[in-house]
Order: sequence, then structure tokens, then C-alpha cells
Amino acid sequence: MRKNQKLAAAAAATAALALGLTACGTSSDPSSSGAGASADTSKALVVAASPTPHADILNFVKKNLAEKAGLKLEVKEFTDYVLPNTATETGQVDANFFQHKPYLDDFNKKNDTHLVPVVKVHLEPLGVYSKTIKDIKDIKAGQTIAVPNDTTNEGRALLLLADQGVITLKDGVGTDATLNDITDKKGLEFKELEAATVPRALDDVDAAVINGNYAIEAKLKPAEDSLALESADGNPYANLLVVKDGNEKDPRVEKLAKLLNSDEVKQYIEDTYDGSVVPAFGASDAS
Repeated sequence: MRKNQKLAAAAAATAALALGLTACGTSSDPSSSGAGASADTSKALVVAASPTPHADILNFVKKNLAEKAGLKLEVKEFTDYVLPNTATETGQVDANFFQHKPYLDDFNKKNDTHLVPVVKVHLEPLGVYSKTIKDIKDIKAGQTIAVPNDTTNEGRALLLLADQGVITLKDGVGTDATLNDITDKKGLEFKELEAATVPRALDDVDAAVINGNYAIEAKLKPAEDSLALESADGNPYANLLVVKDGNEKDPRVEKLAKLLNSDEVKQYIEDTYDGSVVPAFGASDAS
């Protein structure tokens, strides 16, 4: 997604969210949400999350761990990659859980937001999928591959394709790679789509690079159905609990961060997702 599109989408989405949250009784006044260490701990911590696996993990915490820890938790599901951040920035929610650090950094830079990571939770390996191709080595000239169009996930997708020998990228290109950085397309065409819509394009393209959460929502099993998956070793794309800068010391946020890195959540992820989602616990730098 290009910068002007992203800013326009963020502005429109924020306005829509304000109406929606007011209608369901959530204040749109930023001062009503967390205020760091002085936050009202009697109120529920409201967390925006993608449905799968993020909201599922949060709901597991809510049902099994939060009460014992003295935490009131409310989970609000969102199906895009803009609203959770704009809602956290304006105080309409207290935190969000849906994104990795490269995406967060890019979003802050392009939208002048002030969001910071609190803790790493899990990794969703990006994968290549197809309804017609059985082996990634069978991808050939004349075929079309769909990729996410946001800056970080497109770069991530292209790196995966390059690692698999499907394309060749310029030397030294990193996670911000674009189609212009491909030095050898090997006769392939590329279709750039919003990440959430890529699974629905599988019927119209020969292959697609799909984010792990959207693959799971589309009833794909990354560990079984993908032609190729990212390696978890040294992967920078762990998904994060995120808050607005200054709210990291909110006692409710600290409790949730601890619970999300607990042995119980590790076991839940391993038992539920069978390698399609991988625990990736630990602190994350705010820079």
C-alpha cells in the first residue's frame, strides 16, 4: 500500500471506528483509556486484535488466567491492519495485538503515530500457497503470484520467494524489498493485494504468499498446506502486544504481558496450532 493510500485509509477508518465504538458504549475520549502507572485498574483493559490467532489467544487468557491475576480483559476483534493501530493511538482501545515490529515501525513512520511494543508473543510463519501447484519448484514463467501490498509484508513475501529460488532480488535488499528490487522475475507476474484479501485470490492466481493469521482464518493449515514456510529461527516477525507510548507501565498491561508469556499460553499455542503458530516469547525493544 502506498503512503497516500495508507494515510487516507487510516483517516477514514478512524472516523468510522469512532462512530462504531460510541455506538457500543466505548468512550472515544483518549483520556478515558490507560494513563500509564496511574491507570484505573478497576476498569477492563480493552485490546484490539485480529480474530485468529490473536483474539483466540487473548480469549484463552481471559477465560483461564486473567481473573486469578486480577485482570479484567475485553477483546475487540478487527479484520484489518489499520484500525487496531489508529484506535490505540487515539485511546479508543488500550492496546493491540496483531502485528510484528517491522510493520509497527513502518506504520509509526508513515502515520505519525506513537505506538510501542511491550512483549513478543508468537510467530506466524508466512507461507506460499496454491490450489493447483504441488511443489514450489513447479512455479514457472507465465504464472501469477499474489503478494501482500503493505510495505513490510510485501518485502517479507519477496524475501521468502527469493529464498526458495522463485525470484532473484538485488544484493543486500532487506525487509523493505519491493517489486522494483526483483532482478529476475523468471517470467512471473505479481498481483499486489491487501493482506487480508490475499487468501480469497487463490482461485484467481497460480500461487499466493499469505500471512499466517489470514491463512488460518481461510481454513488453511500452514504446516501442512503451504508450498514453503518461513523459518522460525532468527525471525524478526514475532507478533507483539502494543500500546501507545507512555502506557507500558499500566499495571493491567504489565499483567497481560506476563500472562501472554506464561507456560499456559505456550502450551495453548502448541496444542492448538500444531506448528502453524509458534511461541516466540520475550521483551521487544521499543526503538
